Amino acid sequence: MKEIWDQWDDETKQLFYCDYGDLPYRLSVKVDKHLFRALAQFWNPAYSCFIFGKVDLVPTVEEYTTLLRCPKIQVDKAYSRAASVPTLLKKLMNITGMSEQ
Repeated sequence: MKEIWDQWDDETKQLFYCDYGDLPYRLSVKVDKHLFRALAQFWNPAYSCFIFGKVDLVPTVEEYTTLLRCPKIQVDKAYSRAASVPTLLKKLMNITGMSEQ
């Protein structure tokens, strides 16, 4: 995706920004694999939240952007739609290299 973005001229990039906002900014976000491994251990797919002991936690979009160090997220764009829980769980497992157990 980065290679494609780099090949586009300014006009094409501007058209993309109009439709999808700052999505290309996501290409440069550094993912903290240790953070994802830690979070995956506490994710409860039945309740779609994190459980730390007896505390349930459902972070807001703002809290997620802080954790991921990407403060420029635009909540009204295509990439911020509600995620399917099984899909999110599978993605977290793929990222962390963990199994469902």
